[in-house]
Amino acid sequence: MTAIDFFMGLAVGLGIYAGQQYRFKKKLKKTLSSYGVNADGDVSLPVHSLIRRELLDLDRQRQKLEENKQTWQELIEQAPIGYLQVNAENQLLGCNQTAKELLKIDSWRSQRVRLLLELVRSYDLDNLIEVTRRSQHPQQKEWVFFYTRYAPPEDSPAETDTSSPPRRIVESRAIKGYGFPLSEGQVAVFLENQQPLFDLSQSRDRTFADLTHELRTPLTAISLVAENLQSRLQNPERRWVEQMLKETNRLIELVQEWLDLTQLQAAPNKTLKYEKIQLHNLIQSVWHTLEPIAARKEVTLVYAGDRDLTIDGDRSRLIQVFLNLLDNAIKHNPPNKEILVQVSSITEDSATVKVKIDIIDSGTGFEARDLPYIFERLYRGDKSRTRQQADNSAFVDGSGLGLAIVEQIIQAHRGAIAAKNDPTFGGAWLEILLPLNNLDKQ
Repeated sequence: MTAIDFFMGLAVGLGIYAGQQYRFKKKLKKTLSSYGVNADGDVSLPVHSLIRRELLDLDRQRQKLEENKQTWQELIEQAPIGYLQVNAENQLLGCNQTAKELLKIDSWRSQRVRLLLELVRSYDLDNLIEVTRRSQHPQQKEWVFFYTRYAPPEDSPAETDTSSPPRRIVESRAIKGYGFPLSEGQVAVFLENQQPLFDLSQSRDRTFADLTHELRTPLTAISLVAENLQSRLQNPERRWVEQMLKETNRLIELVQEWLDLTQLQAAPNKTLKYEKIQLHNLIQSVWHTLEPIAARKEVTLVYAGDRDLTIDGDRSRLIQVFLNLLDNAIKHNPPNKEILVQVSSITEDSATVKVKIDIIDSGTGFEARDLPYIFERLYRGDKSRTRQQADNSAFVDGSGLGLAIVEQIIQAHRGAIAAKNDPTFGGAWLEILLPLNNLDKQ
């Protein structure tokens, strides 16, 4: 009886062992097949051999990934554009040599984690990173990065003078940044040095400004001669002189507009004279000036918003802005239609800090291909916006500088302007943002 019990227990134990082995091999087959191994042919091998082979394969894959990572790190390090990466706490995780040179980062090493703010003082860079992280969409931004460098005292060689303090020199560099969201709140930023283009643009503008300044004197002389001839000649010669005088005055106006634009861009603070301005009264006075033109088409102005809103601004320059924008709106507006001027205030942190002015006409709007270039100098958009009134002298295209001057005046007031089309009616929509207080910034 004892023998029977023994053999029965042995049989049960062997059955349990066989079942465990079966389940183990089945699980092993499943595990190995997930790594791309043909378990049906290899499962008869010892388990430790299979595991060793898989470990060797995983090690080869790890080495290949390490090599690829090293290659990409070398490419990024040698790239002609800057690259940096921060984590969710804005600690700098990576930074190539170009970014170090652009942002003047000298004391950071890859083995040491430090806050980006400790290494670079740039509000625009911090803002780009924060907006990218919050929106989870790629962003781009252009700004001027200011930094300080120290030079030996004037008239003192650096090797010999040790008593005088070094000179502190503030320099700037134009930068364009591209932010890309990564996982776990990390953000990657690519930085492009725009300073060579900025210097080239400034040099071009200075050269053109000098040229236009020199043109003003001979053009004025030609205009005076034409005016004297006009009263002494008979037709048809008189008509020729009148046409010459008209074109000469147009050239003089173009030269003056370019000089104004250059002056605004070079020294905006010196060209503006701030005072308290009631916005509604200013816009109404501009409309009264343009009313004879608007009356021909029976176009009316609708003002919506706060009529008591007061801002700090240069009255003559803001009149120039609204004259240009409302004149364009009248020209492109169909007869018997309205132009809407909507004014609202923007509140941040329980305080009204900006005013938003929307000017919307009832015309055909801007062509999509023109929108990125609306405010560029001398850009002439699609003629379809003036097609309906091509035979009217009031609708002859301007110099191509009007909107460029408008943008410079708005930017000189620390504001911004954007062009788009109204999503409901399709008309042109100019959106202006202006700070309420500018007197304290003078």
